[in-house]
Amino acid sequence: MTADQPTVLLVEDEPAQREVLAYNLEAEGFRVVSADNGEDALLLVAEEAPDLLVLDWMMPQLSGIEVCRRLKTRSDTRAIPVIMLSARSEEVDRVRGLETGADDYVVKPYSVVELMARVRAQLRRTRAAAVGATLEFDDIRLDAETHKVFRGAKELRLGPTEFRLLSTFMEKPGRVWSREQLLDRVWGRDIYVDTRTVDVHVGRLRKVLCAHGEADPVRTVRGAGYALG
Repeated sequence: MTADQPTVLLVEDEPAQREVLAYNLEAEGFRVVSADNGEDALLLVAEEAPDLLVLDWMMPQLSGIEVCRRLKTRSDTRAIPVIMLSARSEEVDRVRGLETGADDYVVKPYSVVELMARVRAQLRRTRAAAVGATLEFDDIRLDAETHKVFRGAKELRLGPTEFRLLSTFMEKPGRVWSREQLLDRVWGRDIYVDTRTVDVHVGRLRKVLCAHGEADPVRTVRGAGYALG
């Protein structure tokens, strides 16, 4: 897994559909984690902290609608986008799915191409840098496609780790990130790095951002981690 590769949790109980969707999601550059029932889906959300769920409504053990309801009532998982898949095409079902908290609702049979576009659209809101968007915060502008960063009119020279750190902060200004969360997002789950390494790279990022006497936009939250703004 590369550190800036978004993780999609695919929850679908039909093996053939799950295989087709997983193949297409991976072809789009996403890391895919799969489950075939709602109970396993909830466990994987806790273990994998996915960036998005593609969630089938009708499943054994625990329905997709109930999985969505539980995730959207918890503060730690409420912001994860959920795309609900369902053979239920009636307006009342679509409304119920959206009112439960689903961010999008796709009726089966669906176009895989359209579903991929909807996945990218949801990730554009929550993982903007990972899908090549331009992010702005105060006088800082980050172009994820060209990997360029500007503060005012000046272009800043950031190393790859500092670039990923800044893009993570800029995707959710104000959010406090723990060192462990930053390690997962910036370095990747499969790589062991000491949490003190985060402090070193945050220090390097600050040095570049404030090289010309500008105010430091990165806030240290004692006992919690770091935040932008």
